[in-house]
Amino acid sequence: MSDYLFDKQGKDPEVEKLEDALGPYGYDGEAPELPEPKRRDEPVVSLPARARRDREDAPYRPPLMPGFRWPLAAAVALGIIAAGLSWSAIKKREADVRKGWNLVPVAVASVDLSEGTVVTMEMVSQRSVPEQFVTSSVVQPDSASYIVNQKVMMPVAAGDPLLWSQFETTRASERLSRKVQRRTRALAVEVKGTTSVGGWVRPNDHVDVIGTFKDPQTGEQVAVTLMQNAVVLATGKITGTTNINLIPEGQRDYNHLSLLLLPEEAEMVVLAQELGALTFTLRNEDDIDVLAERGRATINTILSGERTKVLQQKRFNTIQVIRGAASPAPEQQ
Repeated sequence: MSDYLFDKQGKDPEVEKLEDALGPYGYDGEAPELPEPKRRDEPVVSLPARARRDREDAPYRPPLMPGFRWPLAAAVALGIIAAGLSWSAIKKREADVRKGWNLVPVAVASVDLSEGTVVTMEMVSQRSVPEQFVTSSVVQPDSASYIVNQKVMMPVAAGDPLLWSQFETTRASERLSRKVQRRTRALAVEVKGTTSVGGWVRPNDHVDVIGTFKDPQTGEQVAVTLMQNAVVLATGKITGTTNINLIPEGQRDYNHLSLLLLPEEAEMVVLAQELGALTFTLRNEDDIDVLAERGRATINTILSGERTKVLQQKRFNTIQVIRGAASPAPEQQ
């Protein structure tokens, strides 16, 4: 059997028609030379190595993070933030739970105390209790000395915290007359914050008393130093030996001072209160000197300014001495 495409025998009109159409495009030149086959000893460059060589020859470009990594990085950051917030919340919760249960020391009875017992330091000990049970009515260890030699008004079991309310206040048994020396008098004078150095006057302080009233001869206002170096026996109901911790805070304020004066001085102060107002100036506890001439100031003293200049220089020299400067001490007037 013959086949026109295989042995050119017979006829095939369609193939002959196709040959006639492609005939002008045929190649009549010499056959091209083929490359020689590679020797076995020649190294073969793999595709990955060639790709690396091409990358080395190409200019450097910084790598870019693929888009799919941004969501992952954001998720990691949010996870870290959430972990931090959770840790803070747990720590806060722990602090809230512990709050009030931290132990603080308080003064307690080391032995059983019966009613009327006078407390000594050997009867006082300390132990730690949760801070939520400690109020201002509980005696602190650093204030234990205030209850020594005080009587308890009720039985206290060993180990029980000591309360200020369990003790008899010294104010109940205190008598101001015991502090008044012979041939002297105690006189109460009304005061307010502005006339008692802002409330800083305390028992046993030394003060000067200045009276302000109208001069009956001239009719002008005059300020006169009535008393110098007067001793304050009490402020309100508090004396120098009163245990202030046994007195409620609301009763520690005062509106009068009790001064230790001679009978004649008491007369002058009483009259001065009726005629005008009294103001107290606070002295240094070691300053017991008094001026030979009593001070006096009028409106003319203020307006003229002559006395102001002299006193200003004197005050300047005195303050320098107080500060410990090298300037000489002022001469006694």
